[in-house]
Amino acid sequence: MKATRRVIVIYWRLSNLYFWFFALLGGLLPYWSLYLEGQGFSYLQIATLMATIQLTKIIAPSVWGWLGDRSGQRVRLVRFGAITGSLFFAGVFLEPGFYGLLLVMLAFTFFWNAILPLYEVITLRTLGKQKDKYGKVRLWGSVGFIGAVALVGGILEWVPVQKLPWLLLPVFAGIAVSAFLLPSEPGERTPAAPRGSLKAIVTHPAVVSFFLMNFLLQVSHGAYYTFFSIHLEQHGYGKLSIGLLWSLGVVAEIGLFLVMHRLSRNFSVRQIAIGALTLTMIRWMLIAELTDVVAVLLFAQLLHAASYGALHAISVQYIQGFFGQHHHGQGQALYSGLTFGAGGAAGAWLSGFLVEGISTSAAFWGGAVAMMVAIVITWRGLRPPPKADNA
Repeated sequence: MKATRRVIVIYWRLSNLYFWFFALLGGLLPYWSLYLEGQGFSYLQIATLMATIQLTKIIAPSVWGWLGDRSGQRVRLVRFGAITGSLFFAGVFLEPGFYGLLLVMLAFTFFWNAILPLYEVITLRTLGKQKDKYGKVRLWGSVGFIGAVALVGGILEWVPVQKLPWLLLPVFAGIAVSAFLLPSEPGERTPAAPRGSLKAIVTHPAVVSFFLMNFLLQVSHGAYYTFFSIHLEQHGYGKLSIGLLWSLGVVAEIGLFLVMHRLSRNFSVRQIAIGALTLTMIRWMLIAELTDVVAVLLFAQLLHAASYGALHAISVQYIQGFFGQHHHGQGQALYSGLTFGAGGAAGAWLSGFLVEGISTSAAFWGGAVAMMVAIVITWRGLRPPPKADNA
């Protein structure tokens, strides 16, 4: 009975931070571009400011991942990132103009982006041999995202979008509190890795293909995370409708997480990846050309289960399989930095040029082209990882 109760307590403590962390994303991603547009920034300025959310992932996760591996104090680092990131975000309330806001966003995201890669390692290590339950823990992040998107979207129907930073304050408080609900780690350092082992891993052809695939995946998401809300607003959708459409994508993601273990048993990593990339390409084409057809747009949002859910789920396990015990934290940091960071920032900027020069639809077509290249790379180079090191 005590053992069962302990498992339940650990499950809810792990799920809690995912809930609040992605609730912040739910309040930020769909509406931040609309907030910036309301502040009078140009499309290129909006793309640059949105890119900072991804840009600091290039450096921050590697720094924090290295500190986590060396010190073993990942929980303390998560707490530090949560508090410090929240304090820097408060600079938004000063309305510092473009360059001032750029500095605020860079500082805020440098600490905020430390949280998730560290927490993924904490979660997988805590689950131990029950890693198949990762999806059930992680889905609470999706629940938090949906709740925040719907609530903030509903409120913004009644108040100006300029009030958005104030609406995010309770979520920052939730992140800070949930970070302190986690028990401290014993502080065990990762044993010294064999000389040259990390280089051998990252230069493995399958790992190179894996990172290229995910880099292009995030490039293709640049238009979505930066201009999807503006694209919908241009086609006559209200803020609540925009929020509900974002939420629908995450509902599909939750459903995928619940059945991912079955897909993993019946299909290879390569098969799942190619199928998901193909559906993602179709998704961007539909959003680019058929936004006014509500049924088609709803279907396109359901494909978020493939665009994010399936590929992220296999990627987390892929990292663990190839990088193992010695380099798990650094592997997670590289995954975050090279794909979400470099790929996301590049995608945001490229989409900014396409929107500024042509239209929002052109940016989504750019994402579809990126997926065509990713499918070829994945078909030729992606191979299954070795059995994960559970030590």
